[in-house]
Amino acid sequence: MANKVTLQDIADALGVSRNTVSKAINNTGVLAESTRQKVLEKAIEMGYKQFSYANSISDIKNPSISRTKASGEIALFTGNFLSNSHFASTMLDKFQHEIALLGYSLTMHRVDENNVADLSLPISFRPDNTKAIICIEMFNQSFCEMLCDMSIPVLMIDAPVASYWRPLNADILLMDNFTSIYTVINDMSKKGISKIGFVGQVTHCRSFYERFMAFREALYVNNLSFDERYCLTEVHSHDKDYKEYLYKALEKMEELPEMFICANDFVALDLLYGLKKLNVECPRDIKLFGFDDSPESKIMTPSLSTSHIHSQIIGYSAANLVVSRIEQPDLNYRITYTETDLIYRESTNM
Repeated sequence: MANKVTLQDIADALGVSRNTVSKAINNTGVLAESTRQKVLEKAIEMGYKQFSYANSISDIKNPSISRTKASGEIALFTGNFLSNSHFASTMLDKFQHEIALLGYSLTMHRVDENNVADLSLPISFRPDNTKAIICIEMFNQSFCEMLCDMSIPVLMIDAPVASYWRPLNADILLMDNFTSIYTVINDMSKKGISKIGFVGQVTHCRSFYERFMAFREALYVNNLSFDERYCLTEVHSHDKDYKEYLYKALEKMEELPEMFICANDFVALDLLYGLKKLNVECPRDIKLFGFDDSPESKIMTPSLSTSHIHSQIIGYSAANLVVSRIEQPDLNYRITYTETDLIYRESTNM
C-alpha cells in the first residue's frame, strides 16, 4: 500500500514551508492566490485527498465555477451568554457569513443547567432540518457525547477535558495554546525570572488544560522548577465570587512568585484585583500574562500581555470544517489548531 501523502511531502516537493502548504490546503491565513493554487495543484498531483473546504477536486481545478447552493440549518449550542468580549462573538460573524454564502442558515440555542443534568435538548432545537451542530462553551462530557450520538455532524469549538480519554465523534477546533506560553517563559527565564505560577481551573476545558501543560513543559525545557505553591488551580465556579476566592488564596500564599501565567485574560483581571488589595503592584512586584487578547486586556491598568486569538480565522476554519463534514461525513475526525500571536504589554514590563 502506498504511503499516505502528508503536508510535509507537498512542501518538500515545492520547496516551500509546511506552514505555507497548510494555509493553502485549509484556506486560512494570508497567502498569494498564485501560491495557493500552485500548492493545491501539486497536492492533487501527488494524490492528497484531505482538503478541508473543497466539495471536490473540480472546485480546486476550477475555482471560478460557482457551486450549487445548499440549504438547511446549522445549529449553534452554547452554555453561556457570549458577550462582546468573548472571542466567539466576532468568530460567529465570520462563520455565519461563510455558511450563508453556501446557502446554510444559523440557529442559536442556549443549553441550560437542566438540559445538561437531564441530557435533554433545548426546547427551541428542531433536528429535522439541521445539517450540523457547532458547540461553543460546551464542556460537559456526557452532554457532548449525547449530541455526538445523534447522527448529526458536530463541531466543537474547544471541548471538555475528558474528551482526551473519551474521544468524541466530532471535529474539534482550538487555538494554539502552546507557542505563546513557551515563548514568554523562555523570554522571562533569560531575564532571570525563575519563580512562575499558573492561575486558572485546569480542568475547565481543553484549552485551559493545554495552557497549563504548556506552562509546565516550558518550565521543564528552560530548566526551571515547577512549584505547586505558586499555582492556583483548584476547581471553582467562574462567577462573581471568583475574584474574592483568588484574593483569599493569594492572601494565604507564604510567598508570591515573580510571575503568574493566567488561563485567560479574565482570570488575570480577577487576579489583579486580589494583588491590588494586597498592595502588590504589577509589574513592579509581580508580572502577569493572560490569554485571548480580550478588549479589556488593552484598557486595564497595567495593560495585559497576552496571546492574541484570530477570531476571523477561527470562524473561517469552523465553516470549512462543518461544511466539509456535511459533504463528506466519512472523513476521519479532525483536531485543528489556528495560530495565535504573542503580545507584550505593560504587565510583563518587556
